[in-house]
Amino acid sequence: MIAAIATTLAALIAAAVILVGARSVWAPGSAVGFGIPNTRPDDPAMRSWLAVMGVRDIGTGLILGVLLIGATTHLLGWVMLAAALIPAGDAAVVARSKGSRSAIYGVHLGTTAIMVIIAALLVLA
Repeated sequence: MIAAIATTLAALIAAAVILVGARSVWAPGSAVGFGIPNTRPDDPAMRSWLAVMGVRDIGTGLILGVLLIGATTHLLGWVMLAAALIPAGDAAVVARSKGSRSAIYGVHLGTTAIMVIIAALLVLA
């Protein structure tokens, strides 16, 4: 039962990461909430960085999707744990840029915590 719930949560995370990535590529204004102050999505250089971030997120979500389809819950859990380093790193970038605490803790570290909990459930299931 726990494995089924954790797998469903992992699927939701994978879908959310793909959607966030797609929005960063196709609607850069939506990524303003990333948390780095004084960024303008209408700036061509910023649009390029948002596209890089979006492609990274889409790729990460697809990797999780492939594992959801073809791997064991144990392997999915370990990959989820490794992937949790991405939002943790994003939190560090936002913090170093003197970004908002709500983005650091609410968005990035919150996502990290959720991914770690799901990973633990999958590994221990």
